[in-house]
Amino acid sequence: MNFLCSWSGGKDSCFAFYKATLQGFKPTVLLNVMNEFGDRSRSHGIPKAVLQAQANALELPIHFFSSTWGDYEKKYIENLKTITKNYPITHSVFGDIDIESHRAWEEKVSKAADLEAVLPLWQGDRKQLVLDMIDAGIEAIIVSCNQELGADFLGRIIDAELVKTLENMEIDACGENGEFHTLVVNAPFFKNRIEVEIEGKATSSNYNFANLVLKG
Repeated sequence: MNFLCSWSGGKDSCFAFYKATLQGFKPTVLLNVMNEFGDRSRSHGIPKAVLQAQANALELPIHFFSSTWGDYEKKYIENLKTITKNYPITHSVFGDIDIESHRAWEEKVSKAADLEAVLPLWQGDRKQLVLDMIDAGIEAIIVSCNQELGADFLGRIIDAELVKTLENMEIDACGENGEFHTLVVNAPFFKNRIEVEIEGKATSSNYNFANLVLKG
């Protein structure tokens, strides 16, 4: 029942991690895919140092590898196989909610490494999952978002008030369709808070990114 968590650094992977532990699974190692330069995460644009700080707060090792989107699947499977040789894991935990193609991919790559995929958030109501996450004491901030939201939303804490704002804008409260991505800065199961600052904002491919700097 030892698991690897596909760790984006954001709210969904963190909440899936938490719910997996409630189901009796034991966290063993985190996995994050970096961009081809190895300095930021492939999906959320989070600096490596910040992700390492999260792993330290969880008191778990984190495995990084760099990839382009083109060789993502091949490298993902290769690295899963490497991790299974170094850690006694049987399951892989993912934070997807209801996109079937994502689940199919996660089951495919997990099976290739003789792991069983677990999706603790699967088929949950998107809004309710966010509210449950907030109630569980997980604190996350928006670190990237599309132009419909705009750069002013970078750094906003995911709370009940923001959920209402997103609803009024007809934007999914979970950001499951890529409207925004988050960074978890604190949780009851972190040994310490992750202190970050936003030093400027950038725009790339119609998407806004916060330039995050780890404090301390």
